[in-house]
Amino acid sequence: MSAVFVDTNILVYAHDRDAGLRHKKARELVHHLWMDKSLPYVSIQVLQELFVNLIRKQVPVELVCEVVEDYLQWNVIDNTAAILKRGMDIHARFRLSFWDALIVAAAEKSGASELWSEDLQTGAKIAGIRIVNPLNPTRSDGNNPYRLDNVH
Repeated sequence: MSAVFVDTNILVYAHDRDAGLRHKKARELVHHLWMDKSLPYVSIQVLQELFVNLIRKQVPVELVCEVVEDYLQWNVIDNTAAILKRGMDIHARFRLSFWDALIVAAAEKSGASELWSEDLQTGAKIAGIRIVNPLNPTRSDGNNPYRLDNVH
């Protein structure tokens, strides 16, 4: 598997039992990522957003802290001045929301070839990173290696 940067929404769904099928799919995908020998990338921003979103869903704060601390074992990209500047550039150039642009900037910094997100346009290539919605049954090219029936 190529290097993957995981956006907040995938992680939130993995822990939100009220998300139905999205929960099941995201949970299996995240489990698969944990089993992979090369852990995926996330950013501090992703972990901050995960914390806030799980608290909003009334998950006990102690559990949320444990979840976020677990993800600190992945490859974590810190917020830096360079990421902020690159995020501003991506925001202006690609007309993304500023927060999404920061995610793309962190993914670019990580060197990941794919950004897993439900929020961005599947199949698009932004700053050299392919956007994939692994919760979607098929990608825009009709071939999704991350479909749950392809994950062992």
